[in-house]
Amino acid sequence: MAKQKIVVKVTMNNEKKIRKALKIAVSLSGAESASFVGSDKSQIAVIGEDVDSVELATLLRKGVGYTELLSVGLVEEKKPAAAN
Repeated sequence: MAKQKIVVKVTMNNEKKIRKALKIAVSLSGAESASFVGSDKSQIAVIGEDVDSVELATLLRKGVGYTELLSVGLVEEKKPAAAN
């Protein structure tokens, strides 16, 4: 299966909730990386294979607070340029 990118918007008020949200995001099976998207650090992008987006949103809602699933899509692999 191809890698996918899941972007969620999470309400995080302090540093403790930010750390907890990232810890939850990378603890899912299949998740390879989690990073912030945007300038206000309210969106988290999780990249991995076979990551369940509904489970991610549910765990973030229970652990951190309001969570909104923004997008789920495939990650386009960058192909190296062919040398002539």
